[in-house]
Amino acid sequence: MSVSKPESQEEKAATSNGKLPPPSARTLLRTKQYRRRRGLLAVFQSCRSALEAIRANKTRSLLTALGIIIGVAAVIMVVAISESNSAVINQRLSSALNPNELVIRSGSTSSGGVRQGAGTATTLTSANADALAQVPHVAEVSPVVNANGQVVFQNQNWSTTIQGVYPDYQQVGSWTLQEGSFFSTADEQGATTVAVVGQTVVNNLFTPLGIDPIGQQIRIRSVQFTIVGVLTGKGANGGFNDPDDVVYIPLSTAQSQLTGGHSVNTIDVIVDDSSNVTSTQSAVEQVMEQQHNISDPTLDDFTIQNQSQILQTVQSTSQTLAELLISVAAISLLVGGIGIMNIMLVSVTERTREIGIRIAIGAHPGDVMTQFLVEAFMLSALGGIVGIAVGIAGSYVVSVVNGNPFALSPFAVLIAFLFSAVVGVVFGFYPARRAARLDPIVALRTE
Repeated sequence: MSVSKPESQEEKAATSNGKLPPPSARTLLRTKQYRRRRGLLAVFQSCRSALEAIRANKTRSLLTALGIIIGVAAVIMVVAISESNSAVINQRLSSALNPNELVIRSGSTSSGGVRQGAGTATTLTSANADALAQVPHVAEVSPVVNANGQVVFQNQNWSTTIQGVYPDYQQVGSWTLQEGSFFSTADEQGATTVAVVGQTVVNNLFTPLGIDPIGQQIRIRSVQFTIVGVLTGKGANGGFNDPDDVVYIPLSTAQSQLTGGHSVNTIDVIVDDSSNVTSTQSAVEQVMEQQHNISDPTLDDFTIQNQSQILQTVQSTSQTLAELLISVAAISLLVGGIGIMNIMLVSVTERTREIGIRIAIGAHPGDVMTQFLVEAFMLSALGGIVGIAVGIAGSYVVSVVNGNPFALSPFAVLIAFLFSAVVGVVFGFYPARRAARLDPIVALRTE
């Protein structure tokens, strides 16, 4: 014989008034726990049903997820290849362009009313370079005169770039010596016929003969030069000229023996710190205008090129191109999402009777909707996982073929996967909602 628990005064009062007593805290907690367990069980059952549906139609599921696979793989490959190429480009540009460097070029000349372009005028001199050396924050300065020509050694010859520069150009160009030394200030003052050669010149003139270039005599336009130094190679830099294909000689020697003039083609200025480049550029411009007696800046007969701006422009262009390619690749994800929606609509039509039976025996419309949403999510998620594997493998193969470093962005992988999952849920919502709203009576009549 069970003994019932005596009712409290509040419960007796509520019962006498014909009302149900309010639920106790324990009852509410049990109700919440039950609902939570029921929700987890429903999700588990939906996952199992989704896997069974995917296994039952393997080929159709694979074709459905193909758009997601291609989209995710394309996004990952585009980002990885873009980052790899950007790293290579930045490395090559850094070796060719110093972000702390200002390059001053002479203005243009006009012939018959036609402007010949920057650098054609003879408005720059070594005196301008000497004046710029006194500008605050200027670390190194060197004028440059170009004298392209044929270099001959014994029975070997090579057409290369000959540049007359100051001894400070070793620091301006960030050059290191593999052997020997750069020419000295005494060589510049005495206009001696000495030369420092790059690796490309060595490879074409001396390597075939197995001769050490230091101390050897080369001929440039019938003038004999003695090699005093060999530069350490910087390597090719893509679309730019080969930096190792060069011969440096003293500026005074180039002007007296090769060009026969006193003008220079460019003046290279190195600023001590990147934070001072902009202010130093303005100061250099003022000094140049004073040197050339120019009061109106619009009449400047020279131009100043900021190398850091070139680097920023190239990097910005590379980033814009990468964003464009990623946008194009993302379109395939949307196409894949549309494919998922179409297949899910077909699945709803095929399984109308099954849905009607589930609702008739007590399944809530929310359970039906959850089942189809989970199925759409699984299709897109599995497609995303396969797409990640394909994208990583494809990126690695491309990097090996191109000889570039393999660069994989974990952020891009995560975003591509999340985006594919979201696409599956978004495009699976309408078919799931349609399944949840089916009339069970109509559904049961469907053959």
